[in-house]
Parts: sequence; structure tokens; C-alpha cells
Amino acid sequence: MGKRVFNSPKMPRVSRGHAGKIFDGLREAKLGTEKNPALVTVTTAERETEIMAVCAESGWVCSITVDPDKSEDISEYERLLSPLRPVVSDNRPGRNEACPCGSGKKYKKCCAS
Repeated sequence: MGKRVFNSPKMPRVSRGHAGKIFDGLREAKLGTEKNPALVTVTTAERETEIMAVCAESGWVCSITVDPDKSEDISEYERLLSPLRPVVSDNRPGRNEACPCGSGKKYKKCCAS
């Protein structure tokens, strides 16, 4: 027999995990674009021109605020300079391959546990 599904209009559907957060199907805009510019705060006008030159050369859109009273916040600019890379894991031998320690046993019988 198949599963029975009962959807009642009286009982609202409750999602598990992220209560109140609803996925609208839209992707977040990439950092450094017109829709999502990099927000940068600097203390001097010289620093502003330096960062603007790098952003213009790379084709990034940055919104720079010069405020000598606040501390410099260039975290989004640094993220554009060195984007996150996916982590590559080491290649492990398969369960039924010979163990790399040289014992002659299968990996699952020797070093896997």
C-alpha cells in the first residue's frame, strides 16, 4: 500500500530547521556587482582613491565611505581580492584496496578503524 497524505487547511504546515525563513527561489547577487556592491569604510581620501582604482581595474562595484572617526572596514574588499576556494580533501584509498602503510592487508581491515 502507498503512503497516505493528509493536508488539512486547519493545520498549518511547519517546516523543520529554519523556523520562519522561507526560500523565495531567488539567488543572492554576487558581491561586487550593481545589485550587491562591496561596502567599504576608509579613514582617508587617499585610501579611497587607491581602493577605487583597484575596483575599477577589476570591474567591481564598490561603495566607499570616507569617515575619519570610524575604524577602517575593508572586509568585503578583501573578500573580492581573495575569494573563498572549495576545500579539496585528500584522496583516501578505497575499502578494498591495499593499505598504504605496507602491511599487505586491505585498508578496511588495517588502518580504516
